[in-house]
Amino acid sequence: MVARLLLRWRVLRSLLRARGVVSWDEARPLLKLCLSRLWLRDRSGVGGTQESGSRNGNLPPALFQMATGYWLSQAVYVAAKLGLADLLRDGPRSCQELAAVTGTDSQCLFRLMRALSAARIFVHTQSDHFALATAGKSLQRDAPGSQRAIIITLGEVHYQAWGSLLHSVRTGSTGFASTFGTSLFAYLQSSPEAADTFNRGMSDVASMLAYAVLLAYDFSQISSLVDVGGGRGQFLRTILQLHPEMKGTIFDLPSTIEQARQCSHGDPCGGTVAAIGGDFFHSVPEGADAYVLCGVIHDWDDDPAVQILRNCRLAMNQKGRLLLVEVVVPDDDAHCFSKLLDLNMMVMTGGRERTRAEFAALLNTAGYSLSRIIPTLAPQSVLEAFPS
Repeated sequence: MVARLLLRWRVLRSLLRARGVVSWDEARPLLKLCLSRLWLRDRSGVGGTQESGSRNGNLPPALFQMATGYWLSQAVYVAAKLGLADLLRDGPRSCQELAAVTGTDSQCLFRLMRALSAARIFVHTQSDHFALATAGKSLQRDAPGSQRAIIITLGEVHYQAWGSLLHSVRTGSTGFASTFGTSLFAYLQSSPEAADTFNRGMSDVASMLAYAVLLAYDFSQISSLVDVGGGRGQFLRTILQLHPEMKGTIFDLPSTIEQARQCSHGDPCGGTVAAIGGDFFHSVPEGADAYVLCGVIHDWDDDPAVQILRNCRLAMNQKGRLLLVEVVVPDDDAHCFSKLLDLNMMVMTGGRERTRAEFAALLNTAGYSLSRIIPTLAPQSVLEAFPS
């Protein structure tokens, strides 16, 4: 209590001394930050002692934290790239040991892991020893719900392309093409290592997303399902685990289907589905009850998106249905991940996230009627549409 009173007195004394000396327009943000900290300390019961201040740290203004967010994202990327989480699987290890295994500088590695301990990725146990925190377990290569591959691709090609966000805003063209000289999908075709990381990341995300979709949508009336742009088949494989009676087909570029076969010892979905290579801008496999596109339509602007949807419309049977698994941008000013994801599509592919009205218009142009939108536990929803 005494410490908090002294802190208030120091603030008031500084304000009195500052009269006629400083610009209030310049001082107001610092004053607001200081007073908000006083309020938070009162609410939390944390005193203003030097010990508590050093333990909790004095955070910079919120806008500055936003602007430096890439510091943390790149630190997480480096930890993922070095495979530190896998090296800590069996317990704490010293930075000397970890540096020897990863081929890094031990002092710099210590500073990286100390920073990530503050972010609750690692735990600084003693001296130069670190252990794995709960959040860090998702950086392990084969952990359930692993995010290692997607974090690596975010830290490499996404990170570089986002450096050209200003170019995208000024010109309307993708930051990726400005940075790499070609489109994302052309680049992946020519860069096997980047493509492997990208596809593994997409498979990891698809596996988690499939469970959210299964909890939200009833597949029991569907006897045959084509996963258009289905990558390595992880999304469809998960669906079929709960619906083994369903006939499944994964459809993607021939090179992606070949990668899927290599990863699954010849069969991308464990013998439960067919795998067909092709180009969804030309045609898709015919005759299924339902066609699902998971995170495909947001890759494209309206004209190419309509072409993909029309090809699905031409291929499905008379009672067919279309299922889009996408985020839906709210119409209001709500804080929502979809709005940042929309910027990512602008930078990476020239695609976009869409509102409910924009999806309805897109589907109508392609020959569908939007039936309903079913929220899931993930940011994505299931949009169900039928031929109009």
